[in-house]
Amino acid sequence: MSPPNAFLETVLLRHVKIELALHRLRDGEGRALLLLHGLAEHTPADVPASASAWPGPVWGLDLTGHGASSLTHGGGYTAEILMADVDHALHHLGEATVLGRGLGAYIALLAAGGRPELVRGAVLTDGPGLAGGGPSPLSPTQLVPAPGSTSPDPWALAELSRDVRPPDYATSYARLALQLSGLDEPLTVAAIVRPPWLEAVAAEPGVARRPASEALARYAAL
Repeated sequence: MSPPNAFLETVLLRHVKIELALHRLRDGEGRALLLLHGLAEHTPADVPASASAWPGPVWGLDLTGHGASSLTHGGGYTAEILMADVDHALHHLGEATVLGRGLGAYIALLAAGGRPELVRGAVLTDGPGLAGGGPSPLSPTQLVPAPGSTSPDPWALAELSRDVRPPDYATSYARLALQLSGLDEPLTVAAIVRPPWLEAVAAEPGVARRPASEALARYAAL
């Protein structure tokens, strides 16, 4: 399904051979809020209800293989590649608070640990792709999605739905955010469903657990 064409602005960012679509949903004063969508989704046309009170501008990034962003040729989708997508968006926006849904929640965690100086709070919420492929590798299989160039890319759905997410790997990024961001609570778990990686992150000292709207209000006040 094609993304809605109701954005105030769409900026195309070049990431190697990929063009990333960064959409401006709403204007505002101060730090930006960056939305990261779930697996097989794209940036919504409307600001989520939980973020309606955010005072700054609201942007959304279509991750590689989704929405108006480019597809790769023959797959090769990993969470770390999508984290690099977010890094490109952050260098365009400057400091931002990140609201991640499903797959976007996991990418928000990686970005918070990888770019703690730019991510000023990350909120992790429920959505498609939250669990990935679980904490350990699955039986090896050959994935051959149907040919085509539709969005979302079938290769992205096949590969990212099997993405292995060990709890200790996830907590290593949480600890980087906790140690290097300078924030008392750089991560907030707002998801109700918590696969093993997210359960481990939520158990880390310094990680907050509260509704997304409350978390965003606290981050907006920084």
